[in-house]
Amino acid sequence: MMMDKDTFTLVNPQNGNLAFKLFSIENNSAFDHIQRLNYYTLIWIQKGNGSVKVDFSEYDFVENQLLAFAPYQPFMLTAAEAIEGKVIHFHPDFFCVIKHHQEVACNGVLFNNIYEPPYVTIDETAGATFQMVMEQMKIEMQNPVLAQYELLISYLKIFLITAARLKKEQQTVGQTQTDEHAAPFILQNLKNHIELHYKTKHSASDYADLLHMSPKALAKITKSYFNKTLTDLIAERIIIEAKRELYLTNKAVKEIAYELGYQDEYYFSRFFKTNAAVSPQMYRETVGFGRGG
Repeated sequence: MMMDKDTFTLVNPQNGNLAFKLFSIENNSAFDHIQRLNYYTLIWIQKGNGSVKVDFSEYDFVENQLLAFAPYQPFMLTAAEAIEGKVIHFHPDFFCVIKHHQEVACNGVLFNNIYEPPYVTIDETAGATFQMVMEQMKIEMQNPVLAQYELLISYLKIFLITAARLKKEQQTVGQTQTDEHAAPFILQNLKNHIELHYKTKHSASDYADLLHMSPKALAKITKSYFNKTLTDLIAERIIIEAKRELYLTNKAVKEIAYELGYQDEYYFSRFFKTNAAVSPQMYRETVGFGRGG
């Protein structure tokens, strides 16, 4: 993208990769085709609306929503009305959401949340915070003095914490409104079972058995509530754990495959590449493991 007064970019001097970028969008040309970026992306839609394809699903979005995507998560925006907004990209080397989970608690909420749409609705208070933080980021990125990264990371943390808190509040309200129905109870049990068993149980029928339901009935409920199939949910959960291991450890791919219930390393690598668009080794090399942030 062309550099202008609204584009601020930091490059990692060690490897030449993008570390952090903040810019404005006034149309959808940046995201109108499938993206598979090796860094985190936050898109604050300030005007306009449309639909977003992400992983296996499609959702509508409107203005004052923040879209959040993890590294290599495929996404694409289709504008119904002209989009204006702000975008933040940051590489895990700059700030690793997984490593700093205790501080920002946005992994599994904003990012890598397989059960919720990939956005949060921004209220007036959060919007004011985002505006202020982004202005500070711009000032800091023009200030090439020592500890530039530290302050930028602090501002990024404020942004992520604000968004994650808001999303948690919105989830709680949503759950309260639907608790009287039986389906959410089944779905909560399904989530619990996936979290407990995704390393050993990889098929949709395994979970139907655990819930004492027919695979067809469970498939219908899963699709209507999560907008994706049960097979997709299980695959996404396995991939998130694989990515975490590839990033945080130096375990061999074979060892990670085995821990996730795959005896055949090559089958696992193919499964990973199908779902993440890159091989496990390429993911480790481009997203980086155990460094920085």
